Amino acid sequence: YISDLFSDSILSVVLNDSCSFGGNKNSSVKLYFFLPSTDRCLRQLHQGQCVYRGLTMFNQAVWSPKPCVTCLCTGGRVVCDEITCPVVHCHFPFTPAGECCPVCMEKQRKEQAEKQRKIVEERRREEEEALKLQVEKEEEEWRRLMEEEMRRQVEKRRQEEEDRKRKEAAEREAREKERKLEEERWRQEEMLREELLALVEEEEEEEEEEQQEEVEEALWLRGDVFEMEVVVVNRGGLPPGCYISDVTLTCENAKLIYFPPLAIPELRSLSLEGNNISSIPAEAFNGIPNLEWIDLKKNKITSAGIDAKAFKGLKMLRRLYLDGNLLEDVPANLPPTLQELKISENRLRGINKHSFQDLSSLVILELEGNLLSEGNVDPLAFAPLKQLSYLRLGRNHFRIIPQGLPISLLELYLENNLIEEISETVFNQTHSLNVVSLRHNRLEENRIAPLAWINHRNLESIDLSHNHLYLVPSYLPRSLVHLVLVGNNIERIPGYVFAHMDPGLEYLYLSYNKLDGEAIEPESFFGSYESMVELCLDHNQLVSVPSGINEMTNLHFLRLNNNMIRSIPDEGICDPNHSGDTTLVALRLENNYIDPQKISPIAFSCVRSSSSVVLKPQKTK
Repeated sequence: YISDLFSDSILSVVLNDSCSFGGNKNSSVKLYFFLPSTDRCLRQLHQGQCVYRGLTMFNQAVWSPKPCVTCLCTGGRVVCDEITCPVVHCHFPFTPAGECCPVCMEKQRKEQAEKQRKIVEERRREEEEALKLQVEKEEEEWRRLMEEEMRRQVEKRRQEEEDRKRKEAAEREAREKERKLEEERWRQEEMLREELLALVEEEEEEEEEEQQEEVEEALWLRGDVFEMEVVVVNRGGLPPGCYISDVTLTCENAKLIYFPPLAIPELRSLSLEGNNISSIPAEAFNGIPNLEWIDLKKNKITSAGIDAKAFKGLKMLRRLYLDGNLLEDVPANLPPTLQELKISENRLRGINKHSFQDLSSLVILELEGNLLSEGNVDPLAFAPLKQLSYLRLGRNHFRIIPQGLPISLLELYLENNLIEEISETVFNQTHSLNVVSLRHNRLEENRIAPLAWINHRNLESIDLSHNHLYLVPSYLPRSLVHLVLVGNNIERIPGYVFAHMDPGLEYLYLSYNKLDGEAIEPESFFGSYESMVELCLDHNQLVSVPSGINEMTNLHFLRLNNNMIRSIPDEGICDPNHSGDTTLVALRLENNYIDPQKISPIAFSCVRSSSSVVLKPQKTK
């Protein structure tokens, strides 16, 4: 019932003497109830007691009747003291529960915010620690997996290396066995050849002896011994491995290291291909001045090894083959009668304006597989070639089509170069050009000038295979008949791209491109419906038969194999309303997704024979 009197106060009694209470010595004891006692210490408390609100308080008792007020009983007198609160400088002071002095709400919020911030920070640190542990765990697991993978890869490579070594050892053993067998066969064949040669030589010697005896006898009877000696000298003494037939002498792969001295004036053709000849002396052809054809391919002839007067005496030479040698320059002083010159697979480093001087009769020139480019070929180099019709410059280093092409040119081959563009002036003078091959270059459709060849009236064949084309090029020659675009990245055939051609495109090869279901427009083949003879669209991504094919009234060959076609409409390939003769000779549709059982009998009505349709095999879903 004491708490009823002091509902929110604390009642304390402090003992400052050295009495014992409950058997223990204490300097301060809080008492919350009072019972009559005769104990000495209790008697001492009754001295100087105070009465407060009807309640007796012992001497030195301290209590708080209300917040911020503390009372003390001392010598029978009650002394109360009120706690002085500091002045707060804020608009909205606030006294927290259980406190006697007001505080600022901003401070409270700051303290709460700071407390909340500390809680959030602590939580973030805990999360970071947990994440760090998780990352470390995952990294450790990743390292473990990587180590296992590396061990597996090392083991796999080791196994592959062992397999490769075993395979190589087996191959070496097989090759060695094959080599031994080949050597044995070669030895046996050589022995047989030697035996046959011995027999042939013996027979020839016997025959020659008989002929010689007959000639000597006949000459002895005539008395013309000098003529007999001349005949023997001219036809005798050919190098080993050389054979003569009529007016042609062949010394191919005869292991010759020098130009053989010959004295056969009636000789017209000489083949020395596949030897080790490195030079051509000035007097090389003195004994064979009537040669019309010389084949010196696959030797080791250098530019320095050809004498300046080597070919001077050949007044009838028409063809000269020097492929596969070590020439760095076009030989000088070639006969003006020359019509065909081949210097492919050499080391030609340039062509100047004098390289083909006086070769106005040259018709065919082949310079493939050299080190030529637009930087080392003079624009006037081809000017002397007034009759050149056929020019091969493949496998060189041209980035553009060389300038100054002969006006007379009919066929130009520039395969396997680095050509990136076709300017609008490069073919301005070659109005007779009929064939252009630019396969395996770096051409894009937007790098072909619109006026490059569109107005040519004789250009019928263009090969742009294996370039970087994404569309069928526009502005193709009006006279074009034959167009090859195999192995590009062509995704679309624009509408009316062939419409300007006259009489019309006949052969179109678009195999191995990226034509899909939206690649071909209804007008893509416009202008070629009556002219197209052969159309190859195989190895693309077509999902249906392209529109316009059924309108091609002269089509003979059609390839649609290796696509993604799933059905053949009744009017997809053949026009059922066409009353003319059937023209389609061959139709390829294999390796698609076509169900042959679902093809209508009239779908192939324009094909001459059912055996001309290839439908199997088909891919499965």
